[in-house]
This record gives sequence, C-alpha cells and structure tokens, in this order.
Amino acid sequence: MIVTFGNRCCRSLILGFAILSISGCYYMQAARGQLDVMSKREPIDELIEASDTPEELATRLQLVSEARQFAIDELLLPDNDSYRSYADLGRDYVVWNVFAAPEFSLDPKTWCFPIAGCVAYRGYFSEDAARRKADQLKEDGLDVAVGGIPAYSTLGRFDDPVLNTMMHWEDADLVATIFHELAHQVLYVKNDSAFNESFATTVEEIGIERWLSSRDEGGDFNGYNERREQRRKTMEVIAEARSDLEKVYASSLAAHDMRRAKETRLAQLANELPAELKIDLNNARLASMSLYQSRVQEFWALYEECERELRCFYDQASSLQPAESSTPQ
Repeated sequence: MIVTFGNRCCRSLILGFAILSISGCYYMQAARGQLDVMSKREPIDELIEASDTPEELATRLQLVSEARQFAIDELLLPDNDSYRSYADLGRDYVVWNVFAAPEFSLDPKTWCFPIAGCVAYRGYFSEDAARRKADQLKEDGLDVAVGGIPAYSTLGRFDDPVLNTMMHWEDADLVATIFHELAHQVLYVKNDSAFNESFATTVEEIGIERWLSSRDEGGDFNGYNERREQRRKTMEVIAEARSDLEKVYASSLAAHDMRRAKETRLAQLANELPAELKIDLNNARLASMSLYQSRVQEFWALYEECERELRCFYDQASSLQPAESSTPQ
C-alpha cells in the first residue's frame, strides 16, 4: 500500500452508527453522511463497460470485481452486494475518526451504539466536526488523536461501495482491504475493537497470500510481505513503548513526574518510528495504532492449527468470542 503505515493502522472502521434513527447532532451527521455515500454508488459492472469510464479506473474496477469473486469462491466470504458498486466522494477520506484516552492510561475511551456496541473511536463525515469534537475532549484533559479513514464497513447492513479514497493504493493493498472489510461480516464481536480488527487483518493477510499465489504475482507478494513485515516491526517498537508507559502509569509517581516520564518515553519512541508516525504521539495515538495488530499472531496460530482450512478457522475464531458478542447475519 502506498499509504503510510499510520493510515494503514487506521484505514477503516465499523460504521455501525450509520443505521441508527436516533435524534441528535451526531447521529444526524452520520445519517446524512451515509446517505451521501450511498447516493453516489454506481454498479461496478456497468462502469467497466461504460465508454466514458477512464481506462485506469476501469482497470482498477476490473481488479476489484475479480477480487470480489475470489473472496466468495476461495475465502468463503459473504456473497452479497457489498463492494460491487463504486462511489467517488470527491475527497481523500470518507470519514475522520476521533480517538481519546486519559492522560495516564492507554485504555481508549469508548463510545457505545446499538448494533455496533462499544468502539474505541467516534467517526465523522466532516473533518471540521471531528476536530471540534477533538477540541472538546482535549478540554476535558484527554489525550486525543484524529485520523482520516479511507474505508469502512457497515457490517453488511448496507451494500458498502468501493470508494475513490481506496484507489490510490497498490493493487495488493486494494484487494486486501476488500478482504478485510468483508471479514467483518463473517465475525464481529461487540465491545472489542482489537478483536474485530485483528481478525479482519488476519483474514486479509491470508486472503492476499492466496490471491497473489493464485495469480503467480510473486513480485507483488514480496512487496506486500515487506510492507507487512515493516508494520509488524513497527508494532513491536510500539508495544515496547506501551509496556514502559503502562509501568509508569501504574507507579506511585506524582503527576508532574509521571508526565515528564511520559514525555521522555514518547520522545524516544518518536526517534524509533517512521517520520509519518511521529505526529502528535500520545496515549490516544498509541491506542489507535494497536487496534489492528494486537491479536493477529493469535489468529494466525489458530489458522495453522486448522491446517489452513478456512471453515475451521472461522469456526474456531468464532468460538473465542464472548457470549454477548455478535456475528453479522
């Protein structure tokens, strides 16, 4: 993926709030934003055949169409109308996520919604609205991070389109994202963002490995693996920093000493990270970075235990979910 690791960490979300018919400014902006996205959908098959579709776009949409069928035939992902349409939103991101965490804790603040449950972010279709919310949370003394999101899932409640915001990625990463988003429709656990994103990340990695192998695209596979390995190494660095900070926060240090220790460790982390990840490092940023990878190794081990058989893997992954979780129907 050409996008930075930072965008990769937070490239998608569960847009469960979009289907709510609850009054209030937040839900109104969500409903308007979702309707705007849905209104811009055009069937991919028709766009591929249309004479006025730019050749480059038609080529990418053909790739999407092939990947969508592969997801059904080879990955046992849902056969529905999700990602069979395309929407050009005329902007770089579909939504902007707001993450927040206490000054001396790495546990993210959560917001709870019917259907989606509690999630570790709050999404806005307007960047200005997201930043206004961020400012409010900062006034409450929280660490805050805001990030643009190129893709999202409504858990199959709507027929989610492929978006123009996804089209600047490498082919492998575009395909991987489709697998990732469809995985949310296979298994979704309420109130556990790290579980959901780690599961979907594992499915995308399994899927892209099979996809590229089936097409004998060794160069793309090597490039994808290099980017994946870079992400994992970066997550190891972040995990070390998180561990050190958790010890600081659990200590009996006075607030001003704890604050100084926090600043020192974050400065050290900034020196160890790629340049694009050094912006606004704080507890909220670290929490957002950790959602997608925290349980990936566990899910990969489960996949290997199933001798790489996907039906077994999905069943075993589902057995890990707590009783109050939900699998989209």
